[in-house]
Amino acid sequence: MSSPAEFYSSLPPISKTYGTLCLFFTTANQFGLYHPKYIALIYERLFLHFEVWRLITNFFFLGQFSINFGIRLLMIARYGVQLENGPFQRRTADFLWMMIFGAFTLLALSVIPWFRSPFLGVSLVFMLLYVWSREFPNANINIYGLVSLKAFYLPWAMLA
Repeated sequence: MSSPAEFYSSLPPISKTYGTLCLFFTTANQFGLYHPKYIALIYERLFLHFEVWRLITNFFFLGQFSINFGIRLLMIARYGVQLENGPFQRRTADFLWMMIFGAFTLLALSVIPWFRSPFLGVSLVFMLLYVWSREFPNANINIYGLVSLKAFYLPWAMLA
C-alpha cells in the first residue's frame, strides 16, 4: 500500500466500519461534541427514558485518545481484518453475525451487577482477539518486542 487512502479502501467492510465508528466517536468526544455519559450503557436511562441508542453506541467508544486507544484500534485493524479476510472470507454476513452475537452476549452479561460496564467497546475488541487466537492458535506473537508466544495464549497474556 502506497498511501493511507489505499490501505483504508483495502480493508474489509465490517472491520473498516467498526474501526471508523470507534475513531469517529473518540474524535468527536475529544473535540467536545458530546460527553461520554450520553452514549454510556446506563440501564436506568435506557428503561426509564427509552434511550435505546445506548444499546449500540456504547460499543463505539474505546476511551480517550491514548496509547491504549491506539492499541485497541490496531487490534481491530489487525485481528478483525485477518478474521474477515481469513476464516470469514466471502462470508461477511457471518462475521457481522459473530460481532452482533458477541455484542448481545456482552449486553446480557452487563445486566449482572458484577459485570456491569458503561462502555463495552473494549470487551468487543477483546472478543475479536479471542476469536482470532482460536482461529490462528499457532501464529507467533511478539508482545511489545519483549515476549514471544503462540497466539493461543495471547488473550491470557493481555489479561496479565
